Amino acid sequence: MCQSRGSRPCLPLRPFAMPVVRLRPLLVLSTALISAACNTAEQDGAADGSDTTTVTADAASGTTDAARPGIALSVVAQEARDGDLVLRVKTRGDVYGDAVVDLAADVGGTVAEVLVRSGARVTKGQPLVRLDPFPFDLAVREAQAALDEREQAFRESFMPESLVTGIGPTEEQRKALRIRSGMAAAEVRLEKARWERARSVITAPVDGYVDRLDLAPGERLGAGTAFATIVDVSAVRIEARVLEDDLPLVRVGGEAMITSAAIPGRSLRGRIDAVLPIVDSVKRTGRVIVRVPGERVLRPGMYADVDLEAQRLPGRRLVPTRAIIERDTRPLVFVVRDGRAQWTYIVPGRSNGVETEVLPDSASGLIPVQPGDQVIVDGHLTLTHDAKVTVSAMRERETSGTALPARRND
Repeated sequence: MCQSRGSRPCLPLRPFAMPVVRLRPLLVLSTALISAACNTAEQDGAADGSDTTTVTADAASGTTDAARPGIALSVVAQEARDGDLVLRVKTRGDVYGDAVVDLAADVGGTVAEVLVRSGARVTKGQPLVRLDPFPFDLAVREAQAALDEREQAFRESFMPESLVTGIGPTEEQRKALRIRSGMAAAEVRLEKARWERARSVITAPVDGYVDRLDLAPGERLGAGTAFATIVDVSAVRIEARVLEDDLPLVRVGGEAMITSAAIPGRSLRGRIDAVLPIVDSVKRTGRVIVRVPGERVLRPGMYADVDLEAQRLPGRRLVPTRAIIERDTRPLVFVVRDGRAQWTYIVPGRSNGVETEVLPDSASGLIPVQPGDQVIVDGHLTLTHDAKVTVSAMRERETSGTALPARRND
């Protein structure tokens, strides 16, 4: 139908047409890509189907990599050895200083300088305090003048006669004249004045540390007044308290191992110097003196744990006590051989808490552990026989109840 408005020409009407989108090529392309991806995944799964199954099974069962047979577990080991098994008496003790010096002035005077402070490290002969030197210099000059005067009197006592006779006095006469003139006493007074002047500078009597210094410049210090304490920390002793039942086991010259909170992770080696004869009637303990030469880590007043040698069993096969565990009520250790943890039954003997003696097997008469065998001491509680392991560190032999740090295998 055509309708004309005014002078405009009548144009034929056309129906409205929606644009046509050609989807068929896109659908074909998408279908091809999806099919290719699926085929690739199936081929990958077929290539390593066993691994995929294992991972899925592991994920479902919660199995970790450490539990797989091919994974080597990291452990710490220590070598078995032949040596003396030292049985010990464990106790505690107090640290005392053998050289604790209360320093006092030999002469009195006014303090001119204080050269050190509390806590300072000093050496023997080092000046600590200087007194005002003027009174001491004056005393020396006065004593020297008196000596010169007495010497002149001594000479005048025999010079005129000697000039007349030409004969000098004998040795006995000269000695008598010296005493009569007062020259000998004057020499002594001069020597004393010089000594007092030297003592006006107060020095450290020993090497050590200044524990206390109660003095300030300008103070008046009297002769014999204590004003400082010097402690030589290299000369200390430990008085260990030992029960009367254990005293007969302790011998002078025996070894002592010392540990303290002041030296964590370390142990010091000392010697039993004396076993004192008196036993405390209340505590029923005796005292054992232990000396640790050359160590400066222990300070007077500290507590220390002491392991005293009580008995020494020579020529024993020893393994670390911490390496021994029980399976089916039988003691065993894990020995590393060819990268595997070998389950090795043992017959343990006596122990000092650090090392344990291994006895021969009752059937074969042989000791199953050999010197130098790597015995696992850490990481072995959940191991199974013939598990694959890697020794990540070798632990040094312990010498007391405190473990020494591990030494890395670099």
